[in-house]
Amino acid sequence: MKIGIVCYPTYGGSGVVATELGKALAMRGHDVHFITYKQPARLDFFTGNIFYHEVYVSSYPLFDFPPYETALTSRLVDVVKFEKLDLLHVHYAIPHASAAIMAKQILASEGIHIPVITTLHGTDITLVGKDPSFTPVVTYSINQSDAVTSVSDSLKQDTYSHFRTQKRIEVIPNFIDITRFSKQDREHFKKAIAPNGEMLIVHTSNFRKVKRVDDVVKTFAKIKEKIPAKLLLVGDGPERSTIEIICRELNLGNSISFLGKQNPVEEILSICDLFLLPSETESFGLAALEAMACEVPVVSSNAGGIPELNVDGVTGFLCNVGDVCAMAEKSIHILEDNDRLAQFKKAALARAEEFDINNIVPKYENFYLQVLQAKAK
Repeated sequence: MKIGIVCYPTYGGSGVVATELGKALAMRGHDVHFITYKQPARLDFFTGNIFYHEVYVSSYPLFDFPPYETALTSRLVDVVKFEKLDLLHVHYAIPHASAAIMAKQILASEGIHIPVITTLHGTDITLVGKDPSFTPVVTYSINQSDAVTSVSDSLKQDTYSHFRTQKRIEVIPNFIDITRFSKQDREHFKKAIAPNGEMLIVHTSNFRKVKRVDDVVKTFAKIKEKIPAKLLLVGDGPERSTIEIICRELNLGNSISFLGKQNPVEEILSICDLFLLPSETESFGLAALEAMACEVPVVSSNAGGIPELNVDGVTGFLCNVGDVCAMAEKSIHILEDNDRLAQFKKAALARAEEFDINNIVPKYENFYLQVLQAKAK
């Protein structure tokens, strides 16, 4: 198959999943064409059947904001026509699905019929999509797509709840390449960070309010009262300065390290003992899956799609959003007994293996074939 993939080229979950999917499809013999405004961050190698098409946005004094959606639409029309793509797989509803639907209509006027598959990832539905200024476009894009997938059942139900659509939505979960996260001996690295044998607790995110990073710090403060520990905060974003102030107010400066954006994140995760994810909402929880693949149990909120990944009492624990005391209590329960910690670590890895790329990519391939067969009828 010749597959066009449209995604954000950043380290965000949708961009990571889309890029890793494209790379895996190429390794399985498909021609994959990435179409976006810069080379995706995770597109770290090229083969004879991986292609990248940059979307150029011209700047004119007339425009206060560059018309990216229009430029993307034109680029999609060009790539579909001249590369003879079999289908377009767009990740994230705005602006990718809407641009793809417009491109599909332009191409249809020229006798070219290209199926569009839209994958919903989360905030395109739960946050951006609910904005009244975007809702009609998101709804239309979903309804006009030839097929739609979501990364969790929770997100599927949210879509049905908030948009006027009867479109069948196929749930295909996020995934990771388990071999990339395989445990390696980095004991020397751990000793450098925790020289006195402290437990290492970690959180990774884009530091937005929805991630509730302040709850991470408050939970850690309670854990530290009972167990020698250090906290590693990976990522950056608008809430970082606020979090730094909270750390100073709680006098935790010597126990918390802000590591900024890191890639590859597995080098840090692999030395940690516990992952905290207190998010107000998560469509899936890819960061938690990456931690579990490194044998790190997860204490998380019970929001969104997280319960579809984190098994309460097995791979970690689920707590109500904002319940810092419960999160600390469950964290201490895992960390205070080495045998219990080892059991949780083992279970976390076993659960992560269920979401290995080799188990999930064939689901996409089969879905593509169904869409193409329906088009051929």
